[in-house]
Amino acid sequence: MQYIAPLAKLIEHFRALPGIGSKTAVRLAYHILDMDAAQAKALANAIVEAKEKIGYCNTCFNLSDRDPCQICGSEARDHSVICVVEQPQDVAAMERMKDYRGVYHVLHGALSPLEGVGPEDIRIKELVSRLYGSDVKEVIMATNPNVEGEATAMYIARLLKPAGIKVTRIAHGLPVGGDLEYADEVTLSKAMENRREIG
Repeated sequence: MQYIAPLAKLIEHFRALPGIGSKTAVRLAYHILDMDAAQAKALANAIVEAKEKIGYCNTCFNLSDRDPCQICGSEARDHSVICVVEQPQDVAAMERMKDYRGVYHVLHGALSPLEGVGPEDIRIKELVSRLYGSDVKEVIMATNPNVEGEATAMYIARLLKPAGIKVTRIAHGLPVGGDLEYADEVTLSKAMENRREIG
């Protein structure tokens, strides 16, 4: 179907977003057109404001509108424990848990030789320089449970071993409420590997 030029342009911009297919892009474009002018301007202003005001914390490289970010600047957080994650959205996921009181380091990716992503392409160097001369006691590797995430966790663990800093890996296994019969072999293997004593 041929769309008038401004509508076609709007659809193409939505289609460029991750996870948005053609049908969703069309629905979003028509939804924007159904908004009153004030709502549409408020949405546009929110996008521009986010782009202009949000940057990276120079300590942990999480998204922030200040430097250091709220977490790094908090005296209530335990700065001796750093949780290493791949992306800023992983910090948001960890914070929803409300149990973790340490700080973070965002790598902005994971090692992937097949895609040409090496240690110099993510924030590993910044993590190492942050650790030396600090009183950090533990680094928790919370990278994704896939080949790239595992490789990144192992690489960083080997890199930090000479510094004498404890490096741990978050456990992987069965989700709470899940059934064994539906779990794949890798998930079951990780669940067995990460078992702990009870009672």
